[in-house]
Amino acid sequence: MNDNHPSLSFEVFPPNTQIGTDNIVTTLDQLQNLKPHFISVTCSNNKSDFEKTTLKLADYINNTLDIPAIAHLPAAYLSANQVKRILTELDSLNIHQVLALRGDIIPRIPRKNDFNYASDLIKFVRAQEPSFEISGACYPEIHPESPNLVSDIHYLKQKVDVGCNQLITQLFFDNDKFFAFKENCALAGINIPIIAGIMPITNRKQALRLIKTTSAHLPKKFMAIFDKYENDPESLRTAGLAYAVDQIADLITRGAAGIHLYTMNHAETALSIQKTIGSLFKTNNKQLNNQ
Repeated sequence: MNDNHPSLSFEVFPPNTQIGTDNIVTTLDQLQNLKPHFISVTCSNNKSDFEKTTLKLADYINNTLDIPAIAHLPAAYLSANQVKRILTELDSLNIHQVLALRGDIIPRIPRKNDFNYASDLIKFVRAQEPSFEISGACYPEIHPESPNLVSDIHYLKQKVDVGCNQLITQLFFDNDKFFAFKENCALAGINIPIIAGIMPITNRKQALRLIKTTSAHLPKKFMAIFDKYENDPESLRTAGLAYAVDQIADLITRGAAGIHLYTMNHAETALSIQKTIGSLFKTNNKQLNNQ
């Protein structure tokens, strides 16, 4: 294995229906063949079901598929006692990696008060389980609620100082923004791996939602694809996938530590990317990961 090659990893989320559950099993079985460095599991939309959904899916990934799993921990929706119980359960499942983040705020679900920020949760997890690997989230184009870049980097440095081992970015479409962010992190003394989060856009509904809701910069090249192929689903998928492949190849060439694909619980895009540029990535398995 060439350590100069970046890692490839995936994100999945707990499905809300039986059909979704059947589909995620098929998706994960396909992703298994790509030998990802890890697969992260997000939280259910219903945060109260976290221990039934996220942990169950992480268990399947880690112990049935033999792929290292990372469980997302939402600081805003977990109490200290819940986190202790979850960490104990993760340890019993031989899962020793978590992604500690504040979590999206959902008005209809009351927040807990033990962890105001992701850094509070990271500090707590590090004290409870010193051997765990802790990932954190970051925003190459500044967190939407951050007043400025200096403040954003300051709070990101806090995450690192209290025990974060690596960072995974939110999605972005402009690689120059990512590398400028990396430079700012280095200047601030943030020297842990920063994994680039990529979401290939392959259908009209997904693109429209993204254009409406994202704070990420959408380059002219990206918008040109949507404008030309908005009503041509097959061409939009092909062009969107080509954009993602070009973006990933550029990130790898310029030294990104890894690529984290937001799969939306579908394997087709990951399989296509692996087929096209899979040789650029290193592979991993749980045995290597635990050595």
